[in-house]
Amino acid sequence: MDEFEIKFKQSMKSSVPLLDKITNYIVKRKGKQIRPMFVFLSAQSAGTINDSSYRAASLIELLHTQLL
Repeated sequence: MDEFEIKFKQSMKSSVPLLDKITNYIVKRKGKQIRPMFVFLSAQSAGTINDSSYRAASLIELLHTQLL
């Protein structure tokens, strides 16, 4: 999960100051992050955790944040 947090923060960076401030707020509002954990557990059971797994976990977390 530590590596996920690093990759998630990197994927949310923006060169637009206002957008960067908003996405930084979203990243700081992390909860239990159960959804990304399910992605990693599924990836592990199907083989290995790779870059696609991190991308999928980030997308799931963003979709959940959007729906709040």
